[in-house]
Amino acid sequence: MEFGEAVRSGFRNYANFNGRAARSEYWYWVLFALIVNIAGGILDRAIFFGSDTGLFAPLISLALLLPGIAVAVRRMHDMDRTGWWVLIVLTGIGALILLIWFCFKGSDGPNRFGSDPLSA
Repeated sequence: MEFGEAVRSGFRNYANFNGRAARSEYWYWVLFALIVNIAGGILDRAIFFGSDTGLFAPLISLALLLPGIAVAVRRMHDMDRTGWWVLIVLTGIGALILLIWFCFKGSDGPNRFGSDPLSA
């Protein structure tokens, strides 16, 4: 999956927690969210010069929160794990565990969450 396709998939599946997401889809989505958040922060600093408050960065973060969680859950499904594992990020050390898991290849072939996203 390429960058543009991953971004389109992220918005197409805005709140879809079913199915699977390949590594490339997840990491391209993370890259897109990072770039857009940085751009929003730059825009905030340019418009609200000298102020610590902004409008664009918080709105962008809020708009990308739900699809970010959805793609993370689908990524967990690709590794044949339940999406509830995403909640371990709330423990602190869980963020490191998720980072490591998200780097691993998903299960080959179909699993209980759907068909292999790389075979399509």
